[in-house]
Amino acid sequence: MRTATLSPEELAVAAWPAAVGKRLAGRTGSVRLFGRKLVIEVEDLTWQRQLTTLTPQILSKLLAILGPDHVEHLEFRIGAPRREPARATVADPRADGIEDPIFKLLYLNSRARSEREQERRERKTA
Repeated sequence: MRTATLSPEELAVAAWPAAVGKRLAGRTGSVRLFGRKLVIEVEDLTWQRQLTTLTPQILSKLLAILGPDHVEHLEFRIGAPRREPARATVADPRADGIEDPIFKLLYLNSRARSEREQERRERKTA
């Protein structure tokens, strides 16, 4: 009978949610192991700074889970920003009056872009 063995990277990736919790693990992106450095992708500079300050606690939890021979360092890198789930758009009655399909599409795209920019500004101030 053959047993499956996990690579050191697979072990580290599997240990990440156990070390930081599911909610925090859900806020991070890909996790990769380079040598003994675990590289974790984060959304922005704020997350990078916050998690960097928690490095000693996170590292001690990882060491407790994996043992001392797997991870020695943590690095938090800013990755591609996550996109929020797309919201359903309500038909714009003003667009119904635009007969030209190209102008109608341009108008709808412009409105959608304006709404996204407004939401982004509101998130930054929140």
